Amino acid sequence: MKNIVITALAVIFSQLTFSQTFMHGFGIVTFVQASPGYSTAVTGGFTYSPKVSFMETDNTSLSVGIPLSAGLSGSYSYSTYGGETGNIGLMVDAPLILNFNVGAGSGKETASRFGFFAGGGFGYHASSNQATDLYGNNYSYKVAGFGPVGNLGFRIAVGRRSKNIEIRFSYMKTLDISKSNLYGLGAIFNL
Repeated sequence: MKNIVITALAVIFSQLTFSQTFMHGFGIVTFVQASPGYSTAVTGGFTYSPKVSFMETDNTSLSVGIPLSAGLSGSYSYSTYGGETGNIGLMVDAPLILNFNVGAGSGKETASRFGFFAGGGFGYHASSNQATDLYGNNYSYKVAGFGPVGNLGFRIAVGRRSKNIEIRFSYMKTLDISKSNLYGLGAIFNL
């Protein structure tokens, strides 16, 4: 029994140490932020998505990644009493996600033209948003918090099979006082 456990641990360790692949991509992202008691805010930005894929087989892998996003939110309003107002807010999103990958994008040597992934983790989101109340008064509110995050999506291989286009859907619930729900949609070109 002891030899079986040692052999199993050796096989797992060799998979973790010898089948690691670093991959990364660039893209765009949009977040819809719904906070109880505040108006819904939409932010857009750019994403850099590095990940390390491990425990790879011919068509599957596990990966750990940090799809970092940064962007701007903006609002414009016109009131007959207050005139024109425009505001710009900032957004940063940094989740740490463990994904299970199948098909395209699961590794650089995968022959599949189509693939998908799903996973979860924990992330940080911060944004500064502007809103207008029923009386035309402008106010700002900030959301900055940690929380659980889940994502899923699909990939389509392009050109050489190691490159792919990824469409990613995500959801995060912040644990700060705002209890915000963050819905994300991103498109990433993985190199």
